[in-house]
Amino acid sequence: MFRFDQLIRRDMIIRDVKQRHPETVPVFEEFRFRSSCDDCEIETVARKNGLNVLDVVEALNQAAFQSKKDTEHASN
Repeated sequence: MFRFDQLIRRDMIIRDVKQRHPETVPVFEEFRFRSSCDDCEIETVARKNGLNVLDVVEALNQAAFQSKKDTEHASN
């Protein structure tokens, strides 16, 4: 079952998100997050890159949880 406390948040460290949700790596690459920023918070890097933080977090959550949600529906 999906839990909201598992969602990716803007204050999370990029390296932690990549380790817990490897399926988010292409999203970070798409938004041009460099690996040298992996020890920074998502919000900090997004703002430095002129990105909308909410768009970045939404894309990361979709990548991390969309496939899991589809799998849950298929098994029901």
